[in-house]
Amino acid sequence: MNALVWVANETMEWEPRPEPVPLPNEVLIQVKAVGICGSEIEGYLGHNSLRVPPLIMGHEFCGEIVSLGAEVSTLRAGQKVVVNPLLFCGHCRPCLKGLTQLCEKRNIIGIHRSGAFGEMVTVPAEAVVPVPDSISPFRAALAEPLACSLRATKRAMAGHSLPNVLVFGAGGIGLLCAMAARILGASKIVIVDRNPDRLAMTKRLGLGEVVNSAVEDIRVRAGELFGDEGIDVVIDAAGFQDTRETSVRMLNSGGTLMNIGLGIDDTSLPLNHLTRQEITILGSFCYSREDFNDAVALLVSGRITEEGWTEIRPLSEGGGAFADLVSGRVHHGKIILDPAQ
Repeated sequence: MNALVWVANETMEWEPRPEPVPLPNEVLIQVKAVGICGSEIEGYLGHNSLRVPPLIMGHEFCGEIVSLGAEVSTLRAGQKVVVNPLLFCGHCRPCLKGLTQLCEKRNIIGIHRSGAFGEMVTVPAEAVVPVPDSISPFRAALAEPLACSLRATKRAMAGHSLPNVLVFGAGGIGLLCAMAARILGASKIVIVDRNPDRLAMTKRLGLGEVVNSAVEDIRVRAGELFGDEGIDVVIDAAGFQDTRETSVRMLNSGGTLMNIGLGIDDTSLPLNHLTRQEITILGSFCYSREDFNDAVALLVSGRITEEGWTEIRPLSEGGGAFADLVSGRVHHGKIILDPAQ
């Protein structure tokens, strides 16, 4: 088979690799569609210590089962599936508390083992989630990022009745958070970004009002859009000093800041203001199996789709896609790679 391999910082190679062979508890999947995640861009740049080259990345994918390991009896060859790439032990303290996404021994397909930036991939059978044949593989491949976004948005909006929501970032995660917020009952949604093309695309999707933070004062513009009701929830899918501090300053008393973007680590925040206004700060890293299955259900039902905000490119040209993403030459919310092109 051929695979897109990350071989060094900012270097991807399309090269032949041996076809993987499933272990007894695994299945072999022919990849039909695989998305590029923001965390993979950080890996590509060498900013993520978990990813070590040479590595076949890719953890947002849909495919078709080709063959089964000897111990697998609940699945069948020819089945269309998505894969929950988060593998957990089930025995550590977080797992026993039901926090499997925080497993002390967690492994992620495409990080700790080869992923789906190849024509074939093997995965544990327990990670496989069947989907209907009728669903587009490009839509189904959104299950993993939607699960991340859905969990973060549910937690951010919990305790708020019909909240006003502001989202920083019109990339894949930010857009999916906005879509989830709309489904979960947000009264008004505003999306903030610096890329005018992405903002125009977001406006066409009808998710809410948009603000270009490169040319507009966010606090002034947000005040105009939300009026006296203000902002109850901010979902920061960017993760920088200015987005975090601005979020805290804009939130209503008793509001919630949800951090899902991992732009930087150290951040200075006004703790006295947070204390006096009783603002809640949350972080959301991953998802539970329930979140993943809920995400699949939303995609299968068509309540969330890939239409109007994704771009499909050949997997063989994935190196160019990564370079374009780093340079800012991509104006869609997400790139999905197609091994068949």
